[in-house]
Amino acid sequence: MATRFLLPCSGRREFQGKDAYVRKVFQEELTQVGDQLVEISRLVSEAINKATTSFQVADVDLAQDVIAADARIDFLQNSLDERAIDILALQGPVASDLRMIVGSLRMSASLERMGDLARHIAQLARLRYPSTVIPESMTETFNRMAELDQEIADKLTVLLESRDLEVARDILKANTAINDLHLSVFKAIAAPEWHESPATTVDVALASRYFERFADHGVSVAQKVTYLVTGAWQPTGTEHS
Repeated sequence: MATRFLLPCSGRREFQGKDAYVRKVFQEELTQVGDQLVEISRLVSEAINKATTSFQVADVDLAQDVIAADARIDFLQNSLDERAIDILALQGPVASDLRMIVGSLRMSASLERMGDLARHIAQLARLRYPSTVIPESMTETFNRMAELDQEIADKLTVLLESRDLEVARDILKANTAINDLHLSVFKAIAAPEWHESPATTVDVALASRYFERFADHGVSVAQKVTYLVTGAWQPTGTEHS
């Protein structure tokens, strides 16, 4: 099913003759960009599901699948960006149309980064195989972080397809929970009773950061969809790094 979230909302002026044809072509191009975003989002969701499973159970084959599949996400992001740049050059969009194209470029970058972070999680699992990455004392915390990242990834695809802002709010709530868990991890490794090895401590800190940043980039995409729907921008400072 074609994705409609990049298409202009109703109430725009009617076009006639050649202008109507040009507008139709433009809308078809926007639809293709939207479809590509959804495809990337689905691949990211698959990647984080596999990556967190490999992380939890030390499945090196599953980890390798995630690492290899990241190239597909990168390729699709480059393809989308090239298409969007062509639209900018050939169609010369302005106002809300320009926001849609620029927004798609920024969303594709966030989705690509989410794919990279899923790959980093899988790389940790592969590095520590046949052992698991984290000590038993942190299992419950990281299992919950994995569930929340999976939820965010799945809901992003729904959001891109539906423009349902309630879904965007759910993503923000899940991110808040991830942030709390991330903070708890750093408190744990800084506590006097933490006696794990330096290597394990680094692994735990890195893994927590990867899970937390994955969620942050999900929020970034949700904010941009919200902006395209409502015209209201509410930055949270989650887009960097």
